[in-house]
Amino acid sequence: MDFSGLFSNPHLLLSAAKINPADTLFVLVSAALVLFMTPGLAMFYGGMVRSKNVLSTTMHSFILISLIGVEWVLLGYSMAFGPDLGGVVGNLSHFGLAGVGWQPSANYATTVPQGAFMIFQAMFAVITVALISGAFAERIKFSAFLVLSLLWAVLIYNPLCHWVWGAGGFLGRLGVADFAGGLVVHLSSGISALAVVFIIGPRRGFGSEAFMPNNLGLTLAGAGILWFGWFGFNAGSAVAVNSVALSAFVATFIAATCGTLVWTAVEWLHRGNATTLGAASGAVAGLASITPASGFVGPLAAIVIGALGGLLCYGAVLLKARFNYDDSLDVVGIHGMSGVWGSLAVGLFASQAVNPGGPAGLFSTGSFSSLLSQLLGVGVTAGFCFGGTLILAKAVDLVIGLRASDEDEVSGLDLSQHSETGYTI
Repeated sequence: MDFSGLFSNPHLLLSAAKINPADTLFVLVSAALVLFMTPGLAMFYGGMVRSKNVLSTTMHSFILISLIGVEWVLLGYSMAFGPDLGGVVGNLSHFGLAGVGWQPSANYATTVPQGAFMIFQAMFAVITVALISGAFAERIKFSAFLVLSLLWAVLIYNPLCHWVWGAGGFLGRLGVADFAGGLVVHLSSGISALAVVFIIGPRRGFGSEAFMPNNLGLTLAGAGILWFGWFGFNAGSAVAVNSVALSAFVATFIAATCGTLVWTAVEWLHRGNATTLGAASGAVAGLASITPASGFVGPLAAIVIGALGGLLCYGAVLLKARFNYDDSLDVVGIHGMSGVWGSLAVGLFASQAVNPGGPAGLFSTGSFSSLLSQLLGVGVTAGFCFGGTLILAKAVDLVIGLRASDEDEVSGLDLSQHSETGYTI
């Protein structure tokens, strides 16, 4: 970044660039909250695997902060938010953050420095790649994980981010709306996770052994951190201290509470018990479902979106057994389904009374236009991410192999991949 002269006369700089200090602080705090979500995800995932894989699972999330962080600085930001190339990707004029500093971006109408916007978006890139790792936990080689994650970030996430959020991106031009990541984060990670699962195959003993979580207290604590950080994720996407940020904050809280209650109630009726894992999963389902709509809908719509998110994601997780695929930590059922539902909910519930600059949904206008745009966004995102990830995963498998050996899988990835153990008794 170019911060030359930043401290020579900050008041003149603020005046010339029309930077709003409150907005800038808000975005930076939101970025820190979103960063905190990735260690929270590590705890959420780490508690659900067997004790012999707890460190390898948490390492997947933690190492991506560094790997994707560097990728974002060198390529990612420029590909996602640089000047448009045919509606497909940004050019590389911001390679290594060239020209990204205190001044606002020429392509985006914000009152924050481009550097603040860049670092906020970096945290989205990090956690999106980390979300995928839960689907193939307990059986992937660490080296293959790093290669696949880096390729996915460059070839899948960055272009998709530009299509939806980048100035000139073709999905955005076609009216597809995604306030904070229903398509870019949740659907992309969920459907990509499914593609990797098809290539890597199930864990040893899948369908015949019980895979017991090692520490559900850790998972519940991770879910709490995710819930806390999600306020930065959604409200921060307003990129300003305004009524839209407030609306997104409130909608996020409401949807999470409703997702938790509905999942817990349905599980209680279906299985006879209300579990802590169910409550944590319901909270994440509600949070992910409201994400694409959070800045476009009011409180009553948030109740419906969160409640149906809990119900639909619970049902989607049950399909795992019916179709016999091993999505270790329910990435497909929760994030994939919530990405679809939340994105379509924008076309149903979005109101310009909440966000005058946003889309107008079916229930506020009687028009199907926004819903059709959202259907297009869901279809394009799912097709691109599934097909592209399938190719990437197969290529990595052919070149270096995705799976740990049978011996390594039996002994546990903590020992075989990292020469450590999570617990010493």
